Amino acid sequence: MDENEWLAERFEANRAHLRAVAYRMLGSLAEAEDAVQEAWIRLSSSDSAEIDNLGGWLTTVVGRICLNALRSRRTRREDPLLLHFPDPIVSREDDIGPEQEALLADAVGLALLVVLETLAPAERLAYVLHDMFAVPFEEIASLLGRTPAAARQLASRARRRVQEGAPEPDVDLTSQRRVVDAFFAAARDGDFEALIRVLDPEVTVRSDGANLRPPAATTIHGAAAVAAQALTFTRLSPFVRPALINGVAGVVVAPGGKPFSVMAFTVRGGRIVAIDALTDPIRLRQLDLAVLDD
Repeated sequence: MDENEWLAERFEANRAHLRAVAYRMLGSLAEAEDAVQEAWIRLSSSDSAEIDNLGGWLTTVVGRICLNALRSRRTRREDPLLLHFPDPIVSREDDIGPEQEALLADAVGLALLVVLETLAPAERLAYVLHDMFAVPFEEIASLLGRTPAAARQLASRARRRVQEGAPEPDVDLTSQRRVVDAFFAAARDGDFEALIRVLDPEVTVRSDGANLRPPAATTIHGAAAVAAQALTFTRLSPFVRPALINGVAGVVVAPGGKPFSVMAFTVRGGRIVAIDALTDPIRLRQLDLAVLDD
């Protein structure tokens, strides 16, 4: 085996890890793959003999690529009202493939990714690399051009935002599904009180708002407001298909077989504390929903 083949083999052994880093940083499967490929280009043109820890080197390279991508995304965003909603990973409840499993390790739910989208690029980098992948603050500081103390502060600020906006869900998927099914049953029956019973009093619904005119990201707070909104969509109840969305109970709503929305539910303490919905018709058409076919 020559040096290039050896290097390619080592890189492939790290590919799943690097995609997981990039997906958490960018919230986009396509951009994550591009970041990984860019890392390979940089590795293949580097002197591998000078790299002591290849896995650590690749992680920081991908982090730098993603940081630049996030900064570029912010400068070119035309409408600040639009949330860059992350790509959901949709799977059957009885079948999560190994590739999806690698991406979703450490319970990276859609709610968490939505909150990460609200962070500044430097905060997101510090949180993802340190809290999710245990990269030392000294290395993060060198990526950001800041001191380790400043990098630690960025991660701490991001951690507070995550804890406030993305509570950890109940781990039992069966219980999650039971609560979500009760939510849709109550909505279908027009039962406002039953909806209130399955919703946390401080529940939050977040949507990309792509189906509004003009498009604008929307957030609804409180059980009464969320229940009232749910009752306006009773006509869609027959088209709800259960699915796992980023590893938690969710649904794909597809009237006439055409995706209308993908919804992820965060269930905590037996009640729904967050609902995150992607409604952009263009992005919905790009999702691989064949995994839900019988």
